[in-house]
Amino acid sequence: MLIDSLVKGGRERRLIELLKGFAKYDNLEVAIVLFSKKVEYPEVHDLGLPIYYLERKPKKDPRVFSRFYKICKKEQPDIIHSWGTMPSIYAIPAVKLLGIKFINASIADAPDDMGFFDNRYLRSKIIFPFCDAIIGNSKAGLEVYQAPEDKSHCFYNGFDFNRISTLEHEEDVKEQYKILPGLVTGMVGAFFDRKDYKTYIEAAIKYLEKKNDMTFLAIGDGPNLQQFKDMVPEKHKDRILFPGMIDNVESLVNTFDIGVLSTYTEGISNSIMEYMVLGKPVIATDGGGTKELVINNDTGYLIPQKNSDALVKKIEHLAKSEELRTKLGVNGKLRIHKEFTLNRMEKDYYALYQQLLPDSVMELKLANEK
Repeated sequence: MLIDSLVKGGRERRLIELLKGFAKYDNLEVAIVLFSKKVEYPEVHDLGLPIYYLERKPKKDPRVFSRFYKICKKEQPDIIHSWGTMPSIYAIPAVKLLGIKFINASIADAPDDMGFFDNRYLRSKIIFPFCDAIIGNSKAGLEVYQAPEDKSHCFYNGFDFNRISTLEHEEDVKEQYKILPGLVTGMVGAFFDRKDYKTYIEAAIKYLEKKNDMTFLAIGDGPNLQQFKDMVPEKHKDRILFPGMIDNVESLVNTFDIGVLSTYTEGISNSIMEYMVLGKPVIATDGGGTKELVINNDTGYLIPQKNSDALVKKIEHLAKSEELRTKLGVNGKLRIHKEFTLNRMEKDYYALYQQLLPDSVMELKLANEK
């Protein structure tokens, strides 16, 4: 398994959950290669797997090619499974020279503004010819990147229901984060350019100018955080809160009455999955993989991009009816339990491994384990 780092993020969480699930397969042995020492999922160390650190210093370090090749000579993997574009590029010489099957699982978004000269597109076009399989976590992402159909597989994210088994008491959480009485609307996402916090904050201000009865949470961290804090007028700072990056995010999401994701590009959002599994109605930007997750008028609402007026309108609509919020929330929860389970995700990946490897390889590994 190759990935840039294990910082807090959807791609990284998906890998960790997959590794945990793979522990029950006797004929799978996994080694991890990280291109940074940033590990914000310490549970990876509890899995007892070999971890190689190939730090890139400088960022485009050509020595990484030979260092990774040496690791492959040592481990003799049957499959290289990459979770990013640069790790995929570093894998190409080993894939070709050692005849290793290659899975590229780097497609986790579905940008609608990606042109021919976009670095993301160009890197993908370099990588695709060397791949035996290309995985996206949404059909929209595979289409945007123009992945070859005969190599493409859409494996939806799986949700780990253990994450909501020990939620903190709702009133304690509200007290901890100074959430005032009334309804709560929240958005979870890193403060990077791909998340449209501008539209979310604008909608929060417009709502509060009419009615001061709702708290808006903007949960996450990132380089753009301060500029959005600066957008909030002094009179609304007790109603528009920025808790930062927190560990008990599920407990905080559980205080929501409405979950929002305003974004420019998205595959399958882990934040939306959190909203839905906790029974929260969703308002999200239409496009990308979001429309494969959120069913408009059934589990929530899809709205146009960069449209704070549309967002306010839907927030006001949901605020008026607890019955409607409950109905959409229940529908969303059922959808996650049916279509987006960890068990399904694990089986999809394992079946692909079986498909790529000769039967004799899988049978031999299983026999050796026994």
